[in-house]
Amino acid sequence: MSEKQELIKKMLEMQKRFIAYEQEHGLDPEEYYVPAENHPLHNYRQEYKEAAMRVVELAHAEKGSRS
Repeated sequence: MSEKQELIKKMLEMQKRFIAYEQEHGLDPEEYYVPAENHPLHNYRQEYKEAAMRVVELAHAEKGSRS
């Protein structure tokens, strides 16, 4: 599996965990934007953003649309 496919798979798994957490516990904006270190969403936004940006970079590289 390519790096891009692995990252997309990881992002989909992250989304599933996020949705499951939200449905089970509800979600306060503070939990999403500034979760405590021991919170299941700690680093979620940063990890997801990094994965998404890498997917964009890889897609551009595949198409030769960015250097």
